[in-house]
Amino acid sequence: MSQPYGRVFNLSAGPCTLPVPVLEEAKEQLLNYNGTGMSVMEMSHRSKPFEAIIHSAEEDLAKLLGIPGDYKILFLQGGATLQFSMAPMSYLCQGAQADYVVTGTWGKKAVEAARLEGPVNVVWDGKAGNYSDVPDLESLKYDARASYIHMTSNETIQGVEFHRDPSLKAPVICDMSSDILSRPVNVSKYALIYAGAQKNMGPAGATVVIIRKDMLDRVPREMHPMLDYRLQAENGSLYNTPPCWSIYICGLVYKHLLKCGGLAAAHSRNKAKAGVLYDAIDGSGGFYKGHAEKRARSIMNVTFTLPSDDLTSAFLKGAGAQSLDGLKGHRSVGGVRASIYNAFPEEGCHTLASYMAEFQRQNG
Repeated sequence: MSQPYGRVFNLSAGPCTLPVPVLEEAKEQLLNYNGTGMSVMEMSHRSKPFEAIIHSAEEDLAKLLGIPGDYKILFLQGGATLQFSMAPMSYLCQGAQADYVVTGTWGKKAVEAARLEGPVNVVWDGKAGNYSDVPDLESLKYDARASYIHMTSNETIQGVEFHRDPSLKAPVICDMSSDILSRPVNVSKYALIYAGAQKNMGPAGATVVIIRKDMLDRVPREMHPMLDYRLQAENGSLYNTPPCWSIYICGLVYKHLLKCGGLAAAHSRNKAKAGVLYDAIDGSGGFYKGHAEKRARSIMNVTFTLPSDDLTSAFLKGAGAQSLDGLKGHRSVGGVRASIYNAFPEEGCHTLASYMAEFQRQNG
């Protein structure tokens, strides 16, 4: 079955596939949003129409995640990469230190940024296994003096994921960039959650931060304005011109998810999609080998290798003929990476699984 508008199956790690109904609504409103006579890309972020857009996005995100009242939602810029620095700049001061759990490339990058601000204790690092697994967080030995514990819920490159929320004493800061909104989350288990929008929520440009209000009080008073969580919260994410269009699309995605049954329904769909691909890997007799340990497999990023580099190149080349785009794995893992975020259609997973079986039949 062909995709609407001649669309391919976009399996790249980001930016993500967006729901077609969201794109259609944005297209309909592109030149004249709700009778304002202008596009959202043109309107003032201080205007009543945009204030309604951002407030609606905040309310719908809070509904989706069940965010408690003692948290603040921020729409910032700079991606998750800026948060690698913004968080430690706020909480690694006055002799504080932090514990980091490193389960892949992005956790490693977070450590590198944090060490520029203060002492970091890496309590677990999966490097020895090329980041193919995740630890039991509650069993790790943390420093009693830690200002916070940092984790990455899903590693996009290695395809490993934590499948439950942690129960830890110190404040937990979590990078959820590549699995936010893919499943229900107990937000109260985290002091700060951050996520780039371009995986599961919208186009690149916006970064969502969900921060417990007591963490705002801990931000130093002499912080750089654009890096000040407190100042951004006091100004409702409007201290400067925000990424208006990205926030608008995020809001449409939130409404779409609510209409489709919320995060429990999204989780069910995502597990089913991932199951199609993992069944194809496990049923190949070793021709395809999954990178992640089974208990740590991501439902967002399915990573696997083939018997040789030549076969991998041939596989990737042939995928294009099936309208399967963006499958090349990251150089640190190699092989293939299928990113199947929320809006990726289940049909695409079946198409990929069928292609995998046919490729093995011809080359196995």
